[in-house]
Amino acid sequence: MLVVACISSHGFGHGARVAAVLQALATSQPQCRFVLSTALPAAFLRRTFVGLNYEHRPCQWDVGVVQADALGSDPAATLQALERLEQRLPQQIETEARWLEHWRQPHEPVVIVADIPPAAARLAERLGWPLLWHGNFGWDSIYAGLGGALQQWAQRSLADYRRAQTLLRCPFALPMPWDVPVKPLGLGATEPRFQPECIAERLNWRSLKSRSALLCFGGLGLPLDPALLQCWPDWQFLVVNEALAQAANATWIAEDLRPVDVMPLCSVVITKPGYSTFAEALSQNCGLVVVERSGFAEAEVLQKGLQQHGFHRLLSRHAFEQGQWLLDQPLAPPQGQPLPSDGAAKASECVLAALLQSR
Repeated sequence: MLVVACISSHGFGHGARVAAVLQALATSQPQCRFVLSTALPAAFLRRTFVGLNYEHRPCQWDVGVVQADALGSDPAATLQALERLEQRLPQQIETEARWLEHWRQPHEPVVIVADIPPAAARLAERLGWPLLWHGNFGWDSIYAGLGGALQQWAQRSLADYRRAQTLLRCPFALPMPWDVPVKPLGLGATEPRFQPECIAERLNWRSLKSRSALLCFGGLGLPLDPALLQCWPDWQFLVVNEALAQAANATWIAEDLRPVDVMPLCSVVITKPGYSTFAEALSQNCGLVVVERSGFAEAEVLQKGLQQHGFHRLLSRHAFEQGQWLLDQPLAPPQGQPLPSDGAAKASECVLAALLQSR
């Protein structure tokens, strides 16, 4: 059985949540073969898809939104990047289709899982293979929210999204009016690879969990003065940005470790709005201190969803950059019930069903 995953290179979160699905599938179906078709860095794939035997095809399938940092968007640069990618796509689709046709074994069941580049629909149609979307939003909603000339790209994306068999819809979802069958999912997150005591020993970590926080802002990161961490001398911080380890109360996480691997040591994750980080933190019973992001439709839905389902605090960017993190105050409790955490398992079952139907 062959699974081709077309993964957005907009951010690491798309890759992290696909990894959770494919790892669940590989556990139940070890004979599955996997192709990761994405422009995400190879080092990130090795770290995130650990234990999975896969072939990497370094293809860019979407632009997403061009960002200066983890919280800012650049619509003009996004428009230019979309136009450049559109010129390259026809040749890329043909090249990859021919390679995949050769890679597939005779009569091998096959499915394409896309999170969530619209152009995957064109690849699937060229091959005549089934396509499943996996995600909590589409670029149609994001581009429509940014307005201007990106409106036409919203319409193009919507037309592509309507050319698939199923949508595996994650929580914290934007409207996805794609006229395809929908399978709602719970939270999908990868599990830590190590026991907490092993990670603590490796990092020489002696801090109480109640005074430990993970500080992470995705692949782009966020410029931050290390001195701000020392505004909270009673806290110890695990950081993914090595420059922040200059602070006396900070410990850098080596690149072979993922944020979810160290979350069991922490009571709080300080981050931006991001589906995979939210899912991982909530699955590890961590509270979330979130720097608000405006002008990006998914962020608003994530922030509202977090208030419903997790212990939380929302900070303005100004307050965050002034060190006003309020770590001495309790987090606000969720207004609703916890979300189920079986999203990866349920999604893998849907992928397997699609594979069996493709025989």
